Parts: sequence; C-alpha cells; structure tokens
Amino acid sequence: MSRIIDRTAAELAADIREGRLTSVEVTTAFLDRIAAIDGTIKAFLHVDRDGALAVAADVDAAVAAGEDLGPLAGVPIAIKDVVVTKGLPTTAASKILEGWIPPYDATIVERIKAARMPILGKTNMDEFAMGSSTEYSAYFKTLNPWDTGRIPGGSGGGSAAAVAAKMAPLAIGTDTGGSIRQPGAVTGTFGAKPTYGGNSRYGLIAFSSSLDTPGPVSRNALDGALLHEVISGYDPRDSTSIDAPVPPVVEAAKAGANGDLTGVKLGVVKEFKEGADAAEPGVIAAYEAGVEQLVKLGAEIVEVSCPSFAYALPTYYLIAPSEASSNLARYDGVRYGLRAGDDGKHSLEEVMSLTREAGFGPEVKRRIILGTYALSAGYVDAFYGKAQKVRTLIKQDFEKAFTQVDAIISPTTPFIAFEFGARTGDPYQMYLADLYTIPTNMYGGPGVSVPVGLSEGMPVGLQVMGPVLGDDITYRVAAALESTQDVLLADTAPETEGK
Repeated sequence: MSRIIDRTAAELAADIREGRLTSVEVTTAFLDRIAAIDGTIKAFLHVDRDGALAVAADVDAAVAAGEDLGPLAGVPIAIKDVVVTKGLPTTAASKILEGWIPPYDATIVERIKAARMPILGKTNMDEFAMGSSTEYSAYFKTLNPWDTGRIPGGSGGGSAAAVAAKMAPLAIGTDTGGSIRQPGAVTGTFGAKPTYGGNSRYGLIAFSSSLDTPGPVSRNALDGALLHEVISGYDPRDSTSIDAPVPPVVEAAKAGANGDLTGVKLGVVKEFKEGADAAEPGVIAAYEAGVEQLVKLGAEIVEVSCPSFAYALPTYYLIAPSEASSNLARYDGVRYGLRAGDDGKHSLEEVMSLTREAGFGPEVKRRIILGTYALSAGYVDAFYGKAQKVRTLIKQDFEKAFTQVDAIISPTTPFIAFEFGARTGDPYQMYLADLYTIPTNMYGGPGVSVPVGLSEGMPVGLQVMGPVLGDDITYRVAAALESTQDVLLADTAPETEGK
C-alpha cells in the first residue's frame, strides 16, 4: 500500500470502512506530516490534534460496531479560518479577531461533523479573504509547496497549500472572486466554487455577502465531489440558500472519469480570447493542450460571446468593497475582538477608530475606503448602482451563452504563481489574478479549476464554468480531463522537507 498521505480521500474512506486502515492511523499520518513540514509551508494558523484524534477514535469504534458510515467518515479535513468553528480559534487571519473562540459552528462545519470527519485545524488566508496571494494575512505568509519563494494563491492559499503538500486530503475554502479556484490553479490542486446559494453561508465571516461561496479543495474531482455533497444543501438560516436538490456531482465525476464527453458542448468566450494578452504564453499553451484533450474525448468546442466580460473586473471591485465596507463595520472594539485605546481617556468614537486602525491590515483598509466612497451620498448611484446594472448585463450574457453550450472553459488564472512581493506594490496587477474567475461569481454559477499541466515547472489550471445549479457538468468535464493525465498533478509536486 502507498503512503497514507499519498492516497486520495475516496481511497482513504474505503480503507477505513473496509478495515484496511483506522481513522486514527490516517489522522495521525496527516498530523505528523503537519508537524514535520508546516514550519516551512505555514499553511495552518491552528492545529487541533487532540480534537481530530478524538473524532477519529469515535469513527473507529463505529466501524468496529458495524455502523453504516457516510462516504467520507474518518477522513480528516482542514478548514479555512474564515469559517466559524465552535471551540476553535477563528480569526479570518486578522488581528482584530485574534484569540476569538466562536460559540457556534457554521452550517458547513455542522455537516462536516455530522459526516464524522476529523478537523485537523484552521488554515491561513488573506485577511478577511481580501487578496490573491496570502501575503495579506496578519500573521504570516503561506508558501507554495512547489516553490517556497512563490505565492500559493489567495485568499485561500492555506487550504490549497495544505492539500498540495499532503498535510490534508481535503480542505474547505471560500470563493468571492476566485479564492478557491485561483489557489487551486497555482498549487496543482482541484478547487470548486459551487453555485451561489447551493450551500450555506451561515457561519462564514462575511466579506461580500452577494458573492461569498464556500467550497471544496481536494486532489481530484471525485474527492471534491464527495466533499461537495457533504457540505451542500438548503439551510433555512441562510436567506440566500436555494431550496433545491444538490446536483449529482459524485455521479457526474464518476461518469467523467470514464473519459467520454461525446455530445458535450464546451464554450470558449470570444472576449476571453481577445483579452489573452493578459495571460502568460506558458499558461495559454497548457490551456490549449487541455482543450485538445477535451476534443479527443468527444467534446465539441463552440465560440460564444459575452460582451460584458470586459467590465467584470472593475464591476467586482466596486461591488465587493462596498459590501465589505458594510460588513466590516461590525468590528468596532465594543462587542468582541480587539479593543484599543480603552484607557478611560478616549471617547467611544476614538476607541472605535484606534481599534480599527490597529486591527485591520492595509488591503482591508484599502477596500473599506474604496467601498465607503462608492456608497457615499452623491456617488452611490454613479458607482455602486451602475456596477449592479453591469452585473445584470454580465449575468444575461452568460445565461445566453449557456443556451448554446453545456459549460464554458478558460484558463483559471492568467499567470503561474508569482514570487513574493512581485505584485503587492501594484494592487491592479494583484487583482488581475481573478480576471477569468470573477465572472462566475457575478452570475452566481459554479466553477471548478482542474490541473492541466505545467509552465516553467509550475502548475497551470483549466477552469470549467457551468450554469446555475449545473455543478454536475463542471465535475464531469474536470474528471474527464483528469482521465487524460498519467498521474495526478498533485503527485508530481516536490517533497517539502521541514526545517
């Protein structure tokens, strides 16, 4: 048998159910891996060894008693630190929430616990999910296991790096403009942004409420689909939750793995191609090679037009900061979290100002200022109002495109993982990381990133986008593309030694 940490989540689950491995053995292997190399990679903000092993022991007792367990029972998982976990620190990688221990679980965490999956710990991220490189964490930057001088993507770089470095077989991320898919692309992992409303946002620390979507990070499409089905479904505590059946993503991933896409129409957006000058040649080459593979599997490639695509990036950077400005107003130094200047000499307003000055990092402040300006009297209609109108146009463009094709494909990100510091001095260049992923958040549909090859020795991702509640087609296409690879790209990542 291969090393425990080399096995997929589906394989580990089967091993635990059938008695070849215990959950304690599996969970211990990943905890030991974290202890050995996370001093270098820095994917985790908090590790819960005792809690994870306690759940694993309960699973083993259930297996011994002959209980019927779920499809991922006993398989450990890492959780992005923007997702609330009862009794475990949840900081959103911000100093303003340092030390906060939530009194409740997010809905998706409740479902993970109900599935009897040991939680390894909380992963690092850009503060309040604002960033594309994990360089904006208030605590430390996470390194890319492929090249520790490069970024692991963001905001969910910690979750992607944990899976890429085999410190966890599965992880949870959140995607507001590409924060699951973009880290997946640059770390050689699989990342999925489900349909908005397909799973609950209850217990997610809000960045942009009309865009935030939790989803799976994994080594392949089947593992992602298994986790997708665990966390998804209607939640009456979330007013945006869709009361509809969960798309059959596991069935679709298994069908795709057969390598047959006969009759599937895949769209290539004309405007994406026109903007290809923003993408690196190596990324385009790997993407085009992936498209050739999809054609060999029987897919038909159809050009579609989404004229409003050109406005997606500026639209996002008006809507998301505006919603962030509103959501982050609750961190005032009064109710919970950091409190600065409370020495009896400062007024309430001064305490609030000093708390926010000390607690928020530069990127969060930048977006609060931008969003507050866009919502201010005299400008709300000119900026925020117009952005919402353009968002409607983008949605209409993609809805029309999906009447012609089953799914749309593109590169996931225009460039491979860049070196630390290369883009922090120019926010626009940093924001370009989400050029291809943002439209999916704008129209609310699903999108996945699947590894498609290498450029300069670094991973490249291909994105598959589907219509609203069409999550199954994205998994089918991704699994089919995986079937053309000799090995999982994650298996070719260099071993990272602890220091």
